This record gives sequence, structure tokens and C-alpha cells, in this order.
Amino acid sequence: MGTNGSTMLEPLRQGLPPLDPATVSNAASCALPPRYEAVREARQFTRGTLDQWQMGDRFDDVCLVVSELVTNALRHGLPTSNGLRPAQDPPVRLHLMRWTERLVCAVRDPSHDSPVAGDSDDFSAESGRGLFLVDSFADSWGWHPLGGALSGKVVWALFQVSSAPGGPAASAY
Repeated sequence: MGTNGSTMLEPLRQGLPPLDPATVSNAASCALPPRYEAVREARQFTRGTLDQWQMGDRFDDVCLVVSELVTNALRHGLPTSNGLRPAQDPPVRLHLMRWTERLVCAVRDPSHDSPVAGDSDDFSAESGRGLFLVDSFADSWGWHPLGGALSGKVVWALFQVSSAPGGPAASAY
């Protein structure tokens, strides 16, 4: 409660592209439960947020990337079922941040392992393609470990967006 954009972005400062968290124009985040239905919840949250920010024209690309980042966090970022609960509750959180011409999607999880693109040559394989898709649809992406009270890492993807509300598609018939 009472979280403003600047304090919410504090753990994301390090490792993000050169964007000043103090100049963020919009920020939203949602906690995601440690189950695969969270991917659908993340998509719904993303759609609602982008509609509110008048960025619905970017929904398809952004939603695909959000789905992949959240799936990776759930699949690879949560502790194995050894009976230990993660120190952070909830363990996975999605952040959406908008600057004038940039949108960043960031997913936090409790793992310290670096995200690695699958080395499979089989492009029909279900697993291992997520980061290739993120790389294809986002303008850039990266990750960094969290410090301080938060444990784990943040994986982020950046999109260049039009500064005009609605983007170029808004003027199309």
C-alpha cells in the first residue's frame, strides 16, 4: 500500500536499460500465484493495464513476451518442492512500467539462476524457445540479481513505443 512508482522500481534500478525510474509516467504491478494459471492472470493484467495506458495496439507483442517471462519464472524460478516456502510472498511479481517512448515488462522470481535460452535445434520443441521469442518480439531484454531485502532476480524486456497515445495504428481505418 502507498507504493509509488519510484519506490516500486527501486529493486529494478540496477541492470535496467538507461531509464530514470523517477521519470516513469505509469507503473503497475501484480502478484502472481505459484501455479500455471498465473500466466493467464498475467495476460489479463497486461491487457487491462495497456488498455488503461491507451497502448492496446502493442498488446499482442507485449502479451507474448509477458507470457514467456512469467512461464519461465514459474517453471525455472521457483524452488523445487522440498517443503520450503520462498522467503518472498508472493514469489513471482510482474511489473509494467511506461516511459514516454518505452515500455518495460519485468518479472521477479526468487531464483538466482541466470535465464538461459534452450540449446535445442528442434524448433517444434515446447521447451527452450521462450527467450528466443522474447528476443524476437522485444527491442531488448536482460536480467539482473536483486539486492537488499529482496532475493532472486528480475528478467526484463523493453519495447520502443510511440509517444502518441494509441500509436500509429490509431489512425488506421
